[in-house]
This record gives sequence, structure tokens and C-alpha cells, in this order.
Amino acid sequence: MNESPITPRESDRILLVDAPEQAWDDSAWRRTCRQARALGFNGIMAACGQARHPRAAGTAEDMADPDVHETMDHTLARLAAVCAEEALHFYLDVAPADIALPSDRTKCLAQWLAVGVRGFCCRHVERSAPADWRNLIGEVRGRAAGGRFLAWTPGMSAEQVKALRGAGFDATFLSLPWWDFRSSWLVEEHARLSAVAPVIVPVTADGPACLQADAGDPDTAWRRCIWTAAVSGSGVLVSDRVLRAGAVDELRAMNEWLGTRRDDGEALALLTGPLSACTALIKGGAGVVLNPSSERKAAVDWPLLRSRLPDGYSDIQLPCAEAHASLAPAACLRFMARRTLPVRPASSSMAEKRKLGLGVMSASRIAIESVEPLVDGGRFAIKATPGQAVGIEADIFMDGHDRLAACVAWRAADESGWQEVRMEPLGNDRWRAVFTPARLGRHVFVIRAWLDSWESYRIATLKKCDAGADIALDLLEGQALLRDAAHRARRQSSEGARTLQEVLDAGELDAGALLSDATAQAMSQMDARPFETMSDEVHVMVERRKAGFSSWYELFPRSQAAVPGRHGTFQDVRGRLAAIRGMGFDVLYFPPIHPIGRTNRKGRNNALTAAAGDPGSPYAIGSEEGGHDALHPQLGSLDDFKELLDDARGHGLEVALDFAIQCSPDHPWLAEHRNWFNWRPDGSLRYAENPPKRYEDIVNPDFYQGSQPKPRASLWRALRDIVLYWIEQGVRIFRVDNPHTKPLPFWEWMLGEIHARHPDVIFLSEAFTRPRMMHRLAKLGFSQSYTYFTWRNDKRELTSYMEELASSPLAESFRPNFFVNTPDINPYFLQASGRAGFLIRAALAATLSGSWGVYSGFELCEARALPGREEYMDSEKYELRSWDWDRPGNIIAEISRLNRIRQANPALWTHLGVRFHTVHDDEVLFFSKTTQEGDNIVLVAVSLDPHSSRRAWLELPLWSWGLADDAHLQLDDLCTEAQFELHGKHQEIELTPERPYLVWRIRSLG
Repeated sequence: MNESPITPRESDRILLVDAPEQAWDDSAWRRTCRQARALGFNGIMAACGQARHPRAAGTAEDMADPDVHETMDHTLARLAAVCAEEALHFYLDVAPADIALPSDRTKCLAQWLAVGVRGFCCRHVERSAPADWRNLIGEVRGRAAGGRFLAWTPGMSAEQVKALRGAGFDATFLSLPWWDFRSSWLVEEHARLSAVAPVIVPVTADGPACLQADAGDPDTAWRRCIWTAAVSGSGVLVSDRVLRAGAVDELRAMNEWLGTRRDDGEALALLTGPLSACTALIKGGAGVVLNPSSERKAAVDWPLLRSRLPDGYSDIQLPCAEAHASLAPAACLRFMARRTLPVRPASSSMAEKRKLGLGVMSASRIAIESVEPLVDGGRFAIKATPGQAVGIEADIFMDGHDRLAACVAWRAADESGWQEVRMEPLGNDRWRAVFTPARLGRHVFVIRAWLDSWESYRIATLKKCDAGADIALDLLEGQALLRDAAHRARRQSSEGARTLQEVLDAGELDAGALLSDATAQAMSQMDARPFETMSDEVHVMVERRKAGFSSWYELFPRSQAAVPGRHGTFQDVRGRLAAIRGMGFDVLYFPPIHPIGRTNRKGRNNALTAAAGDPGSPYAIGSEEGGHDALHPQLGSLDDFKELLDDARGHGLEVALDFAIQCSPDHPWLAEHRNWFNWRPDGSLRYAENPPKRYEDIVNPDFYQGSQPKPRASLWRALRDIVLYWIEQGVRIFRVDNPHTKPLPFWEWMLGEIHARHPDVIFLSEAFTRPRMMHRLAKLGFSQSYTYFTWRNDKRELTSYMEELASSPLAESFRPNFFVNTPDINPYFLQASGRAGFLIRAALAATLSGSWGVYSGFELCEARALPGREEYMDSEKYELRSWDWDRPGNIIAEISRLNRIRQANPALWTHLGVRFHTVHDDEVLFFSKTTQEGDNIVLVAVSLDPHSSRRAWLELPLWSWGLADDAHLQLDDLCTEAQFELHGKHQEIELTPERPYLVWRIRSLG
């Protein structure tokens, strides 16, 4: 018998010879062996029946004939000798019928091994008991050591395969020829077979996988079969019919590759799911990605495959530099997964290592996690108003079962001492506390947590008492804790210190007094706070209530003249204050009131050329009369403006100014600070642009020095000083035009500068831009923000948008201001909806948001538009207008009522606390607003259809108030001031174009 040159870990590369005539033709057999060796095979297998004497018919009688056996032995010896000359191992493919008499099997197989056969592929393994195989293999090896037994396992059940464990087989066979190149069963079968013996993968002309190779492009399909087999197992068994199919070059490459590999026993893994366009397998760092389809290309997701590599591998290397994005039909691509070393700490000295180790050892024992509220991990301040309860929660926990205590420590930024509020456990390691800042400006809080030694002792001792255990020693331990606390409190005269001393002075240990609530309370005051841990500081910006609850009215002062055609003045505006306040507004906002440039002045309806007498756009700021710190002369003097401010305050109104960082070409800054602006190569000025649009009546200053990251500090300071100037004149509210077109660092710096000196100043951001930019501006310090409400009209849009605004992360820092229209936006909804549409939008804005606003003319239902555009016809931005403030069809009374309702109901002072409820009509929105304390609940239903009446059934959320479905509710109709009672959760309402909304307040529950 030949010794095997194959190491146990070398891959089997066996050629299966299916042609029986080759067994008797020496020259044909020798050619086959030479071809096998030339292709890189290290073994060759022939069916046992092929080696019989030509006289043998294969019957039991034939096989019992001694002449047949003698001829068989001679033939096998001759075949094995030829194999040995070519350094090939000779295997027989054996079926039970090949050795008819069981009594002869051991002798026969041993004899065949003796004449040079290397091993046997045993067919129909499942037809014999595993114990019989174990006995047979053991007996054969006892007579002829070194023989290999390969179990043909395709088609066997999982239980049949499992039973083969310990039977002595040296290899099993995978059912690759019957795989669809996608299903996971191949990998599952491989795992079962590997538990028995190493797995050889056949590549034969049997089964659908190989039959598929004959369709389409056979070379590509056979390549897929060959490389899938090479990667999947510990060896391959290739039918010589594959050679005749023309896959010779691919087989040579496969055998060469397998010859360099050693089977390390790693499992076969599937890296892709059943819905993936391609399939990827990997074993021992070798992988193949293949296209299961013979008809379509398949995209390869390399990042996905990298993310699913087995442990120990981190990258994919392809045999060629090109990373294929897709595979042709039935194509495959082999790859290798690269092992990488784990990251090691940077080399450092022993002293540094010791220092690092000590640092870890001294780390906080108590964990404080998931602090809420928090904006960007504490990068920005959360927002509050004076007297508003700020609820703080956190996860706080420690090893073991001892009790913890925690508090929120807070202070104003200009205070040194901390105030503390004890936190209460909510369960599952969650803790909560509430503190209430009273001053405007920046505050800070931290969470402190520590081991509560006394409470841990007290609870444990009480449990022992309840169990009837002896606690004498525990009482002594408690007395020692009391003495330590009393020692710490010896200089205090607090009630807690006196309580502790009384317990100690009692002399005899009294469990009742020692473990009492009074003693526990006293001990909490004297706690040494072992293992105290503190969270990072979190900032809170406390702004006045108007930052979150305000009603804005916008007008152009120049259009307030009583006489048509005359330029309005501040004095004219004073004449309108009573009417504006009468509608319930508390903020009066002016577009820019500064001198207007003449160069490239815009004409009516945004015409590029102005006619004589056209006033121009107030956003083209700056002329020879001055810039941002000056007033347009026709409006009045600075004294006139201050008188207007005083008069407005007397009416309960605050004036808000527009801070627009843009200049007309006539602005004094262009002459005084030429380097603040961007000049083109020909010396001309670069005007403001929103390509393809150009705004030649305005230019923007350059916040940085060209492309350099160095800011123009002088410009930044000048802009800050403009705001400070108007603050000195008495203005405390600013609406900022297009802040998203200015650098974010500038806003963070400027808002911080202003709020540090004047924390009562409010900034409204007019940034109709991307949501993340809008939110970032709010985090930087803007008090309020314009929103997308202007374009949210249907039920789904309104509901989802409100839920977004009222949820984290927006809820902690973004305060919306729902403007129903602006000088720039004449919404399409209002253009086509008539008076009812104005009522609908007013009701939605006034009840959904804490702050809302209207641009003058809204109360008159003004909606004339430039054709096909969201712009007003004869816009006040470009001309003087005169209005009949009492014209028929106005909604002044309704707006006044809505603002009174807002003032009287704290639930409407914020956009938070909103919940949407069921109403069986897609054109009706039904929601409630509830205060955090639950003392004010307002119900609102609004028709979204301005053209017809809507009858709809509401479902009152009685369950959320702890009421049964048939409960009674006492309500106020806030629109009619009527009081009424409702019974049950289902209520029918009717909303009409004349009254498209209802606002109810719950007066009594139950």
C-alpha cells in the first residue's frame, strides 16, 4: 500500500472517472491520470463496478466467484500503480451491490487497500446501521491501516447525518449540485456534515445547479459551480464530464489555488440574506460572491459584505484591483478576507501606565446616564421661562444592592452657591427632580449622586426585623453610624443634629428610634455622601415668557397714513396702537425702518426699475442719510420713535425691529469699510444672489476674509453694536432676516454677547430653510423661529408637523412662531379660500402654537396675488398702501376673540402638550392642549374645508382623563361663552364656512 503524501489538512482534489472502458484500457487510463495530474488533482476515483472482470454480470454469484475477485485485485493493483506513477491517490466508488456478501466485505476492502487503493466513497450509507459501519471500518483498518472512508451523504436527512458521528468516516459530501445558489440550507447542511467529518464538495453533471451550467453561458456557469465548491469545503470531487464540458482552465486554476490552502476547520458562513441580489459564502478567510440568476445582473454590496465577515477578519481583498459593482448572469468572484491584529495601547512608560491605571481605578463608582433634557449632549442650553418647572431625569445606578441618593444642584450663572433639590426614584434606576428658576438669564445644573449609607443600613436592618432575626449587632453598627454623623454635625444647631443627639443620649439602644423616619431624615441632612459622583454641567437659558407666548402683528409704518398717497410716520402708527392692541396682539413688528438706498432701487411689484416717487424696498438699507443705526427721515426722528415706543408700552405692546444684515449700494459702510464687501475682478460690487436671481438693490457683507477662515472681527462687532444701539433706545425684540445665510459662529457669538448683557432680549429667526439649519439656529440662541406651518394645510401634514415640533430633540430648544402670512408669502390656500380660509388659518395658528403672527391685511382677508405666485399684488414692500381698516368681510372680531382665548388659557401658551384625537372626517382636525400640571384642558376642532359645511363625529379621549366612555363633561364654549354638558365619548359637531372651528374648555371632569 502506498503511503499518502497528503497531510491531514491538505485539500482533497479528486477527479471522478465515469467512463467504464478506461478501467481496462491501459493507455486510456494512463492518459486520464496524466491529465488529472496536469490539472492539479491529487486523487482519482473510479466506480467499483468499472473494475470487474468483463465476464462478471454483477450478480451475487458472480461476486462470489474466486476468479472474479482475483481479476478484481489484479485490475485494481494495475490501476493503482498507474496512479502512483502520477502521484495520484486511487479511490473506489463503492455501492453495497459491489460486495454482495457481507461476510466478504472486510476481507475484500482490506485486500483492495493492500493492492494500492487509498480509500472508498461509500454509497447508500443510510442503508446500514451506523454501528455496522463503525465495525466494518474498524475491522478493515485493523487489517490494512491508513485506508480512508468517504461517506456519500447528499440526500440524507439531518437525523441520518447526525447518526454517523463516531462511525469512523474520514469525509462527507455536500449537496452542492442540488443547490439554487441562494438558499441557506447549504450552509446548514455543511455544519451538520462538519460535525461528522471534513466536507468534500462534488462538482458533477447531476442536479439542477450543474444542469443550469449548460444553459446560457456554460463557461461562466461552470466557473460558478467550480469556485463555489472550492471555497465551501475541505476538498472537491470533480466529474470528468466537467472536463468534457470545457472547464479545463478553470479547474487547473482551482486546483492550483486549493493546493496552497490548508483546511483549518472553520465553518462555512453565508454573508447575505435571501432578498439580496447576490449570494456570498466564506470559509476560512476564502470567499465567493455569486449571482444566483442566469438571466439578470446582480449588484454587489461590498460594504455590507465587509460588515458581516466572521470574527478575526476585517477587510476584503479581491484577486484583481477592480472592485466589481455587479456580476453578470451566473457569474462569480472569489475574494479573500484579511485578518488584522487588534489595536494595542500606544507604547508608554511604566509611570504613564501606572498613572493611567490609577485614573481608571479612581473613576466614579456610580453611573449617571441618559440625562434629560439635554440638547446635543449638553453642547447647547435648554430653554425655560421664569417660574417654569424644569423637570430633570437621569439613570443613576451602582454595583451591588446598596441604596443611592441623588439631587439636582442648580444656580444662576452669576451666583456661587448651589441650591439642591432631592431626586426621587421612578423605578428601574430612573430618577427625577424639578427645579424652578426665577431670574432671567443663564443658569446651570448638575446631578449629584452618592451611596446612601444610612438608608442602606436601615432597609437591611428592617428586613431582618421583619424576618425575626437577631439584630443586636446591627444596632451597634447603626449606633456607630449615628456617632459619626453627630460628630460631623457637632457645630450645627439644625433640627436634624438635635434629633441625632437625642437618639444617642437615650443610652439604651432602641430599634424603633434608631430606625425611625425622623432619624432617617436627620441622617440624610448629615450624610457624608460616600462615592459622590457629579454629572457634567448643563446650561439652561431662562427667557421671559414672551419668548414662548406672544401674538405678533406686522405692519409697514410708511403705509399707515390716514391720507392715501402720503408717506406714513411714527405718529401715524401711534394712531393705530389701540386697534392693534384691541385685537389682542402684544408685539408690533416693523420691517426695516432705516434709510432706503436709491441705487438700483426696485419699483412696484418688484420691478427692476423704479418710477419717480417709488419708495423702494425697505430691505435695501442705507443711504446718505445713514445706515442700520439711522431712521428713514420720512418716518420721523429718533425722538418720534422713542415716543412711539413709550406709547406702545402704554397700550401693552412691544415694538420689534427687523435686523436685516444687508446693505444698499449707497450704505455708508461701502465707503467707510470697503474691505467688508466682496468686489469682483473688474472692480464692480458683487450683489446678493440666489442664482439665477440677482438682487442688485442689496449687497451682503463678507463675514470672513475671502476664503480664509479668519473672521472680520470689526464687522462682527459693528453688527453687535447696532443691536446694542437699538436696545439702548428701548427695543427688546428683534426679528432677524434670513439668519441662515450668515455664519453660524457669528450668531452664537453675537447672541451670547447680547444675552449676557440683556437677557430680556428676544430674537425671532426668519429662516425658511432646511429643518436642521432652522433647529441649529434655535440651539444657538434664537428665542423663536418661523416655521413651515405656512405650507402645512391638510390633516396629515399638520398632525405630523406638530408631533415633530413637540417631541425631542426640537422640544427642548425650538420655539415655533406660526405666522399665517408675511409680506413675502401670500399662501395659495388663502388666495383661493375666501374669508373662511382666513378663519381656519387663524384658528390653527392661534391654538396650536404658543406664538403666532399676522401681517397686516390678514384681518381684512387681503389675498390679491400676482398670477401663479405666492406674492401679493401691489406689495407694500415696493409701494405705499392705504387701507380701510373697517372694510366689510373682515375677521377682526374673530381674531380678537382668539387672542382673548389664548390669554385666558395657559394650555395655549405653548406648542407643547398637544394631542390629536379621532374624528371621522379627513377634513376636520381635532386636538387637545393640556398644561403640564393638568389644570387647563382645551379642545379644538377645525374644519380644513373653507368651501362647505362638515358634520363629523368626534371621539372625546375620556379614557386619558380616567373617565368611563359614558362619563359626563362640563364644558365652556370659548367662542360663544356658553356653558354646556356632554355625555359619552362620541359627539357629533357641525363646522361651517362662517364658523369653521370650535374651542371648548373642560370646566369639570365627571
